[in-house]
Amino acid sequence: MERAAEIRDPIHGYIYLNQAEKELVDSWVFQRLRRIKQLASTYLTYPAAQHTRFEHSIGTFYLADRAGRVLMDKSYIDDKKVKELRIATLLHDIGHGPFSHLIEEIMSYKYGLTHEDITHKVIKSTEIRDILSKNGFDEDKIAYLSLGLYKDYPKFLNEVIGGGLSVDMMDYLLRDSYFTGVEYGRVDVHRVINSYEVIKDSLALDSAGLYAFEALILARYEMFRAVYFHRTVRAAEIMLARAIELADDYLGIANPKDLEPYLLRTDDTALQELVTLDERGSIELRKAKDLALRYRDRKLLKCVYEESFMRRESLIKGIFSERRIRKEIERKIADEAKVSEDEVFLDVPTAPSIPFGAFREALMSINLLYKGLKGLETKELNVKDLPLVKSLEGFLDIIRVYTTQENRERVGEATLRFFRREGFEEKVSM
Repeated sequence: MERAAEIRDPIHGYIYLNQAEKELVDSWVFQRLRRIKQLASTYLTYPAAQHTRFEHSIGTFYLADRAGRVLMDKSYIDDKKVKELRIATLLHDIGHGPFSHLIEEIMSYKYGLTHEDITHKVIKSTEIRDILSKNGFDEDKIAYLSLGLYKDYPKFLNEVIGGGLSVDMMDYLLRDSYFTGVEYGRVDVHRVINSYEVIKDSLALDSAGLYAFEALILARYEMFRAVYFHRTVRAAEIMLARAIELADDYLGIANPKDLEPYLLRTDDTALQELVTLDERGSIELRKAKDLALRYRDRKLLKCVYEESFMRRESLIKGIFSERRIRKEIERKIADEAKVSEDEVFLDVPTAPSIPFGAFREALMSINLLYKGLKGLETKELNVKDLPLVKSLEGFLDIIRVYTTQENRERVGEATLRFFRREGFEEKVSM
């Protein structure tokens, strides 16, 4: 492969791009990812977490190249598919807007869209499409493969990008662990990648890589607890998300339907729009500006209630299935505390303890290749039968209630009274 550019990465070392890849990285659509933080508000808790979607995209591309070459050496794919895999992985986050995943709940309930929808649109309708076409790539194929959703392609290649053994997950665990300074994400991902096999069109592992895979699952779980769902990280994200929601009809930060202004916004420009809002005559804009200013100055909400659960079903799919229900609980707690309902924030972050596989189905089992009495044999292993993973079965759910410093005591006491009266602990612990 010709080398048109090299990038020095603190996680993976030197990463090399060919001419087509360099053209994509040099496009303004890709360069904007330098100004979108990988972890949105996490830097307010872990100050060094300033890394961006740009570095993550490059790092995931590197691991995809390693994965592609392992699969090619084992004769599962040819060089053409390695090149397509590299390009698709490079573009897998091209649709992210300001504050990354933080605005997705608003995008979802107001516009019925996710960053994956925008990724597909960006690849199909910007200069990215022209660069792909010029270099002989099918933009339709790349658009779906970049999301791990190209059903006319081998399933295992989709799983490299978007499955339970994905290089996307491997890079963000390594990278987020490094820049936050926690130790949980430091996993031997190369052991997992080098163990890639294919059985029945699904990504499988040589049995020698099983323990590295188990460590990967545990690292993901610990990173959710220690970083992604950290109470102070979530406090900042709640404030910013609420400010964006309140001002969305005026600013349109979470509205991706008009693609150009969506792509032109970055974390810094969007925050500047919020803190300089002309709030005259609008209660909602005044509240949005106040939240944004407090976020900027790190005057964060305080957590007054917290419970963690491991459940078979997600709380978001059960008790808190509707946004309307969560808003109603906030209002009732506020009434109990005799404060404005704008001063109470219910947060219910949830994540599957075991990642999803390709096409968003739960990763229930993994195929292993091992040396048996009759030579190489295959075995399907239920992921939950892994000794350490078994205890993590289900969803990691956390329930928190936040309020301002001034109302901390009143809202805390009101929350306890309300939840006890409603038998709340019994409901959620079932």
